[in-house]
Amino acid sequence: MDDTIAVALRVNGRTFQGRCEPRTHLADFLRHELGLTGTHVGCEHGVCGACTVLVDGRAVRGCLMLAAQADGAEVRTVEGLAAADGTLHPLQAAFVEAHALQCGFCTPGILMTLVEVLNDTPDADEAEMREALSGNLCRCTGYQNIVKAALTAAKAVSGVRGA
Repeated sequence: MDDTIAVALRVNGRTFQGRCEPRTHLADFLRHELGLTGTHVGCEHGVCGACTVLVDGRAVRGCLMLAAQADGAEVRTVEGLAAADGTLHPLQAAFVEAHALQCGFCTPGILMTLVEVLNDTPDADEAEMREALSGNLCRCTGYQNIVKAALTAAKAVSGVRGA
């Protein structure tokens, strides 16, 4: 007897259909069924933020959400940030410029958290960026350059929207 369920969702603009056990978390579905390994799984308790993805434009912990809950949703992962021609998202470019990563394990979750902030509040200030990042653990950077990159990206995004 097949105990799997069908899951269909749009990930980074492409439609995917697959099958998984009902208890499969979204992060595991993305990684193991779809081969999108940019979403990292750290604590598996929703505390570290490494597995953060956008579901219908909202940041969620992929290790806490079931794949079945995302059925029919629009999911965006770190693989979907850069433009089709390879042009980096302003946040990615700012991270490179500010040297805002070291080991990189937490970076995908941090980027996706900050994408939501930039989408909702492109003129976010330092306090708002730090508040948003309070749910993402990074053991390497001390956050200074991450915040600097986020503020640089906010200026770039605000400039584009204001044009």
